[in-house]
Amino acid sequence: MDRRFGSPLRGVAADHEEPYPSLSDFHDYEPNLEFDDTELAASGDTILETHEDLLDEYLESPVSDGTIEENFEKELAADSSLVFLDETKPVAAAAAAAVEDQEEDDFSDVAKYEIVEVAGDDAYGRKVIVVSACKLPSNQELNHVRFLRYLMATLDQFVEEDYSLVYFHYGLTGKNKPPMSWLWQAYKAFDRKYKKNLKALYLVHPTNFIRVIWQLFKAVISAKFGRKIMYVNYLHELRQHLHFDQLHIPQPVLEHDERLMAKLRPSQKPQPPLPENNQLSTTAGSVFHAQLPTQQFGVSLQFIRDHSPPDDDFIPPVVRQCVEFLSQPDALETEGIFRRSASTVLVRELKSQCNMGHKPDFNGDVHMAAVLLKTFLRQLDEPLMTYELYDEISTFQTLGKEERSRTVKIMILEKLPEDNYRTLKYIMQFLSKVMDRSDLNKMTSANLAVVFGPNLVWPQHGQMTLSSIGPINQFTDFLLTHQDEIFII
Repeated sequence: MDRRFGSPLRGVAADHEEPYPSLSDFHDYEPNLEFDDTELAASGDTILETHEDLLDEYLESPVSDGTIEENFEKELAADSSLVFLDETKPVAAAAAAAVEDQEEDDFSDVAKYEIVEVAGDDAYGRKVIVVSACKLPSNQELNHVRFLRYLMATLDQFVEEDYSLVYFHYGLTGKNKPPMSWLWQAYKAFDRKYKKNLKALYLVHPTNFIRVIWQLFKAVISAKFGRKIMYVNYLHELRQHLHFDQLHIPQPVLEHDERLMAKLRPSQKPQPPLPENNQLSTTAGSVFHAQLPTQQFGVSLQFIRDHSPPDDDFIPPVVRQCVEFLSQPDALETEGIFRRSASTVLVRELKSQCNMGHKPDFNGDVHMAAVLLKTFLRQLDEPLMTYELYDEISTFQTLGKEERSRTVKIMILEKLPEDNYRTLKYIMQFLSKVMDRSDLNKMTSANLAVVFGPNLVWPQHGQMTLSSIGPINQFTDFLLTHQDEIFII
C-alpha cells in the first residue's frame, strides 16, 4: 500500500514535507487524487517559473480530472491571473477596491445561491463555515467581485474566534469555475485577520484542479497556513472532526461520494462508527441511545429537570458548574474567553463525566469550561429559545427600535417555558460580568452575540441560513445590552 502521505492529519507545509495529505488511510486505489513528492521537490523559486513550464508539468500527468472538463492550456495561457508570478504588480488592487466600496449591500443576489452556509460547531467547539462548489452558478450569472465581498462580509462575523472551513469541491466545472486571477485576489484580500483564527480547512473530494492551484500558490503559502489544510477523499473521514447532524451536505456531493465508495474493495471500506458511552448496540447492528438518569448532553431541559432533585431555582448542573468556574476573576479577565477551541478528546471526557453525574474537572483550563458551556447549549434536544420562536427571532432586524423592546419582552416573559427562561436569565447575568471586563477579555456584547446567538436558537428543519445569522446575532446582542429591563421576573 502506498504510504507517501504519512500521518493522516498532517496539513500542507514546507516543500520538504509531504504536500498532499489526506485524512484517509487508503491511497492505493485512487491515484487521480495523488502525485509523487518528487513533483514538488523544486525550490521555493517555483513561483518564478514561467506559466508555460508550470503548464507543461501539469499536462505531463495522464490523470484526468473528472470534475473539471476544460482546456487548461488555453485558459492558463490566456488568463491574466498569471501576473501574480511577478510580485511587483499590485494584483490585489481590484479586490481591495471592491472591499473598500462604501455602497451598502445586502448581497441577496449572491446569498440566494446558498454557496456559503454556517453549520454549527465542530468537535472542537469552533464555528464551521461550508462552501459548496456545486452551488456556484455559471460565470455569466455570478459577479465574482461581489462574491468576494460577500465571502469577506460572511467571515467577518466569525473571524474573531476560532473557526473551520469546509470546501466541497465536487461540482466545479469549466462553466462555474472562478478565474485564476480571482483566486489570487481572494488569497491576497483575506489577510492575517482571516487566516489567524482559521484552524482547519477541509478540502473535500480534491481533484487535479486543486493540484495545479497548489503548484501555483505553494511558494507564497506559509508553512503554518499549509498545516491547516486537510485533504478529504471521502465524507466519512470528516466524522471525527464535524457533527454530521449539523453539516448540510449537498445531494450531488453525497451522490459523488457514494460512487467513489462503490469503487472500494470491501477491506478498504470504513467500519461503522463505534457507539458512544451513552449508547448500547442491539442486534442487526442497530444502535439506540440509552440515556442515563444523570444525562446532561443531547437531552431536553425537561429531561434534566425531571431527573434532578426538586429545586425552585433549577439550573442544569453543567451550566451552573461552567458558570461558577468561569466567574472567577482570573477566568473573566482571560482574553478571548469564548473564542478559543479545545481538545475534542478532553471535551468528550468532560461530557462523559457530566453525563455520569460527576462534577467536571477543568484542571484550570478556562477555554475548556467555555467550550463545554457552548457545547451543552448547542447539543440541547431543543434550543434554549425553542423552535417555536425561531421565525420570530429571524425577523428581528425588521422591527423598529420602539417595537423591539416590547416584542422581545413578550417572547422572553410570555412565550419562553419557565425552565428555559430561568436558564437563559442565569447565562445572561453571567455574560454581563464578562462584558464588564471586555477591556481585558475583548468580549463585547457584539462579540458574545456572535458566539452565543447560533447556540441559543436554530431552525427545527433544514440548515441555518446566513441571512438568519444577522438577525439572530442582533437579537442576542439586544438581550445582552437590555437584560435589566427584559429579565424582570
